Amino acid sequence: MPLLLCGWIGFLKQIFDQMRFFILLVSISFFSFPSVAQKNKVDLTVTLTGIANKNGMIEFGLYNDPSKFAKVGQTLKTLRVKITSSQVVVTFHDLEPGKYAVCFYHDENNNKSCDKNFLSIPTEAYAFSNNIRPKFSIPTFEECSFSVTKNKSVTARLVY
Repeated sequence: MPLLLCGWIGFLKQIFDQMRFFILLVSISFFSFPSVAQKNKVDLTVTLTGIANKNGMIEFGLYNDPSKFAKVGQTLKTLRVKITSSQVVVTFHDLEPGKYAVCFYHDENNNKSCDKNFLSIPTEAYAFSNNIRPKFSIPTFEECSFSVTKNKSVTARLVY
């Protein structure tokens, strides 16, 4: 009987050692390889041209939700950059692939607001992605949106 018990103990020890090795191998592979979600992230580089002067800042508002498009405070991401030349380039990092649209404005007086006149027409330069030039109202998300499935660059020009 003791020999039979020793045999089982040795057998169980072997199985335990193999399971420990397997768990270690799975743990190493899990932490060594980037996750699928991280691997599918993309960057969007946006170039804004036609900047008339170096006063103030340029604000870039990135949207991915049509119901929030061009609404103040409802951006997916916002970047404000100092103007150093007649064009400014920014990159939005680690985005999910999808449809996006960008609104821009030249905050010349640096008050963090796109100033408007009594008719709600902007008095500071602005632009929309796809270089959409609105006639009587803010353009739609569909007009301004574009698909981002891999790293992408887009360009727009300010309207003064």
